[in-house]
Amino acid sequence: MLAIDQLPALNAGLNALSTVFLFLGYYFIKRGQKNQHRFCMIAAFCTSAIFLTSYLIYHYNTGHTVFKDPSWFRPIYLSLLASHIILAVVIVPLILMAFWFAFKAKWERHKKIVRWAWPLWIYVSITGVVVYFILYQIFPQVAQN
Repeated sequence: MLAIDQLPALNAGLNALSTVFLFLGYYFIKRGQKNQHRFCMIAAFCTSAIFLTSYLIYHYNTGHTVFKDPSWFRPIYLSLLASHIILAVVIVPLILMAFWFAFKAKWERHKKIVRWAWPLWIYVSITGVVVYFILYQIFPQVAQN
């Protein structure tokens, strides 16, 4: 069993894995490999769902993280974090709609949604890893709960 303080690293790993599945899913659909694409997108969804569960458990037990210093970097960090959080909320219904349309084989509607959902999901997954590195690797002294 993982300790609470190990969850941020797990979460970053899950976000990175989700990113890999998303890129592989894109690769496969561009080559017409629908089964491989389906597998990768379901894997990305499951990985992201596990991430969200772990993230909520971590913050339920530790509260929110405060970034204080270096003060010159704080606005950069907060801008990145704000875009990450806002788009993470926006992406959930888009992902669910994309899955629904794929499940119902409504391919034109699916394509219209994923034109927006995929790049936003990639952004959220990558920035999740970047936020982890900022807080726990680059400036670990400021990752206070």
